[in-house]
Amino acid sequence: MTGTDNGREAYAAERAELARLLPPAPGTDLPPGRHEHHRERLMNLIDDDTARARDRARERADRPGRSRLLRPSFLAPATALAVAGALVVGYSAQNGGGPADTGDTRSVSQVLHRMSDAAGRSDALPIRDDQFLYTRGTGRDVDLTSGKAVIGPLEESESWYSQKPGPQKKLGLIRQGGDTLPINAELGDSEGTRPGLNRPTYRWLATLPTDPRQLLDYFDEITPKFEGEDRDQALFESIGGLVGHALLPPDTAAGLFEAVALIPGVTRTPDAVDALGRKGVGIARDDERSGVRTEWVFDPEDLSYLGWSSHLTRDTEYGEKGDFMGDSAVIETAVVDKAGVKPQS
Repeated sequence: MTGTDNGREAYAAERAELARLLPPAPGTDLPPGRHEHHRERLMNLIDDDTARARDRARERADRPGRSRLLRPSFLAPATALAVAGALVVGYSAQNGGGPADTGDTRSVSQVLHRMSDAAGRSDALPIRDDQFLYTRGTGRDVDLTSGKAVIGPLEESESWYSQKPGPQKKLGLIRQGGDTLPINAELGDSEGTRPGLNRPTYRWLATLPTDPRQLLDYFDEITPKFEGEDRDQALFESIGGLVGHALLPPDTAAGLFEAVALIPGVTRTPDAVDALGRKGVGIARDDERSGVRTEWVFDPEDLSYLGWSSHLTRDTEYGEKGDFMGDSAVIETAVVDKAGVKPQS
């Protein structure tokens, strides 16, 4: 047997072991940090389908002490596994916001500026520390454990995220398929998970700078750095993790959209579609490492967030260019007083 064959077998064995360790599909809505916990494991499977990737996979297997808790990822579906479905609170373009132009005459910066203005004008009410952010949505998972992308069915889920200040060991509840389970503290947080990127409470979000450049610089400081990553992509994902999981104060939301406009490589796609087939304006960026483009989908009329959709941008070992890689859609969001209780209709 040649050295190349040995390398292939070693890489395949590592991939199979990692796939075995991954938990069953937990549904379409996970805390931001948990998306990243699974994301980092899956990145071991999709570096590049080359000998260099196999060598690096073996090197990572021998490297001690590497953290598995990365930045919150709105691009969780881009790295597969069944963690699809980031759900967010949309912001209405009130007080003269008007429809967004979905033609080719507007640059991505112009569209993001329009979204920033809409967010800043919203009348979103703050959420108290003793309340919960309720989200209901649906999404499709993509499973890579077989070595090929396998698309799952649409699955609806509900979640309740605690807004309590300070470290918390119980972050909320998630309900899917008739089961209601607790959302526990992030892996390694023995004293509980503090408010921050992995637990974006309203109170914490309100402390963030609102100037776009300061905000982007701050995210560069607090977003973990890893060898070989695209730093701009990392920042895009970190901001997406907040846009994708949190009830944002209007000024914070406005600043985040302006900050996204400063990230190189962010593009506008006028024909984006969410998991429910709703068409809208897409804000996207290609992850060159995984070969996946993920689009955030916004309603063309009021600029509210609808969901996301992603696909491959090049041929990979698990699919071909253009293949579907997951999506989600927001159905309902609300503020409630108790976990497990649905909002009043």
